[in-house]
Amino acid sequence: MAEAFQRLLTMSGPDALSLNEQAALGPVRAPERCQVAHLVRLFLERFFNHETASPDGDAKGRLILIALATGLPPFMVSIYLWPVYHPFIGWPPGQHLAGPPPYWTQVNHHFFFVIYSFVAMGLVAVFEWDLFFPDLLDVFVLGSLPVSARRVFLARIGAIGVFIFGFLFDANILAPVVLPMATDPPNLLRFVAGDVVAVVAGGLFAAAFVLAMQGVLLSLLGERLFRRISLAVQGGAVTALVVLMLLFPVLSGVTPGLLQSGSGMVRWFPPFWFLGIDQRILDGPAALPIFGELARIGAAATTITAAAALASYPIAYLRRVRALVEGAAARSLRNPVGAPLNWLLHATLVRPPVRRAVFHFIGQTLFRVPRYRIYLVLYGGVGLSVVAASVLRFSIAGDHLRVGVSADGIRVAIGIVAFWVIAGMRAAFDSPGNRQGNWALRIVHGQPPNFDAAIEQLVAAKVWVAMCAAMVTLLAFGLLRLAAPPELLSWSATGSQLLVAAGMCLLLTDVFFLHVTAVPFTGGTREPSNLAFTILKYYTCFPAVMAACVASQFWIERSGRNFGIAAAIIVVVHLWLRRRHSGAVRLHSKQIELEEDEDEFPMRLGLKY
Repeated sequence: MAEAFQRLLTMSGPDALSLNEQAALGPVRAPERCQVAHLVRLFLERFFNHETASPDGDAKGRLILIALATGLPPFMVSIYLWPVYHPFIGWPPGQHLAGPPPYWTQVNHHFFFVIYSFVAMGLVAVFEWDLFFPDLLDVFVLGSLPVSARRVFLARIGAIGVFIFGFLFDANILAPVVLPMATDPPNLLRFVAGDVVAVVAGGLFAAAFVLAMQGVLLSLLGERLFRRISLAVQGGAVTALVVLMLLFPVLSGVTPGLLQSGSGMVRWFPPFWFLGIDQRILDGPAALPIFGELARIGAAATTITAAAALASYPIAYLRRVRALVEGAAARSLRNPVGAPLNWLLHATLVRPPVRRAVFHFIGQTLFRVPRYRIYLVLYGGVGLSVVAASVLRFSIAGDHLRVGVSADGIRVAIGIVAFWVIAGMRAAFDSPGNRQGNWALRIVHGQPPNFDAAIEQLVAAKVWVAMCAAMVTLLAFGLLRLAAPPELLSWSATGSQLLVAAGMCLLLTDVFFLHVTAVPFTGGTREPSNLAFTILKYYTCFPAVMAACVASQFWIERSGRNFGIAAAIIVVVHLWLRRRHSGAVRLHSKQIELEEDEDEFPMRLGLKY
């Protein structure tokens, strides 16, 4: 014991042994692990490698990258706060006196880290929604092994705990290291303790709330009804969390007024609870009374939510296992209400048999496989949150919070809806799902297919996406008109919005599917996408598209002549993009067909024939 303690202090390892001495030690024995430990490792592995992210097994590295990246935003914000707390005359702009920022500005800085932890942990819990409970693999594979059901249950609870606390650690570990140096707090110990306790409590509350909500719904409704509302609940949760993050600049502006007014609204807003914990620990007895009250509410709410999750989880777990053992009754996907629409589509947009077959294949696959729908839910939640952040405006009047509507926000909302619907479709169609079923297309049309068959297959996908985008965009347009100001209800404004909506749906579909040469859900051999580069493309393209959407509406409203010019431009650009896509498909169709057991690389070395 003394030698081990001495080595710990001197930071030195054991002495090197000769080969003979190492051989005399005998074979290396692996550490013995109990069944629960092995099951915990198994469930953690499946959190990172599952079919929602990637059944090909490449999701582990990507999700680990995401886990590490979750700590970067608070880390960067902490660095950016250094010049705010160490100003000199003339910098930051508008600040003429050297010294720390005002009290409420510092409170808003603390508020950011609380909201970020709350949102990040909530999104992580929503994304892993289905993995918190057993599936067919657990029931029929693990159930046949000599492992008791109690141990499997305890191992899953342990894996959930490790997963949540691991992400909580990743999201909040970097900021407390930099914040003390950036802000120079008067009491370092209180500052770090307040920040750590607040962000940990906020993150735990968000994750526990998602888990408790899922457990309560599954316990009360059962597996069948729960599956019907699961995606809607996930989409609503994603929307609420992302809206909360996007509206932080607005919330930071009204936070001082709300907290000083003593409005009852602040007691029902969870991030304020954990801001109260932070300020109560930081300021001690000198903190405002409202912070003490909010801190007590936050502590009680976190305890109650965690207890609700622990109490409802066993019941929901048993109901899920029972539903998996009994199986679900088969139900027909035929919709008699959609029969007239199908007849109309068969007579107009999907007349060729190949196009019609792929069109219905897309619809049936999308509604049958949950992993594809989750992409639409995530993208839809992000799009809806961006719309809410663009349209809503908040202000303080007395001790009341007033919500207003922005006319420019309504104008840009049309483009936002179309963009994120089409982007979600593109991600779902190209998702790394189970692609072994594409043998049927290989048999019928070859691989790659001839040009006529290939272009009909891809046109069916574009028609499907453009129709869905148009329907969702028109629905959003109708709902937004209920709250639109009078300036957007004129005939010229209405016509410009409808034309821009149609043009966005058509042209964005052409752009997103410009280089697609494979039928949706069957995949094409391509290199793995770079996550950072993909996010960069969205950051650069999305603002430009939204700016063009708003500017074009103002220009079209000026005269009927501009309306006609805009319509002509949309048609010309659509024809040009369609020609470009046809050229890419023709080039793909001329490639030499590979044998069934051959790979794209190294047989072709990435070359085109």
